[in-house]
Amino acid sequence: MKSKGIQKYAVVRIGGKQYRVAEGEEILVDKLEDPKKISTEVLLFTDGEKVSVGKPTLKTEVKLKVLSELEKGEKVEIYKFKAKSRYKRHTGFRAQYTRLLVEKIG
Repeated sequence: MKSKGIQKYAVVRIGGKQYRVAEGEEILVDKLEDPKKISTEVLLFTDGEKVSVGKPTLKTEVKLKVLSELEKGEKVEIYKFKAKSRYKRHTGFRAQYTRLLVEKIG
């Protein structure tokens, strides 16, 4: 396996879920209540050679920019059916996301 040079990335907690982010990368996170106030907790940071793990978090900062406040995910369709009892149900669901750009780590 070839290494692609020094890879700088972090693992952050946004809205209760963890995401692996790198500089210049776009990520989709669950819809944020207030996109202007994004709270991130850095759990792990690596610059390619040195790895820093938080206990529970690090003081490293990740700068994020909101690209779109609302994006809809793919539709999931749910069908329920019971044979010989005339029971049929059809519902759908579309997850809502916020798209973020990782501008700077550290």
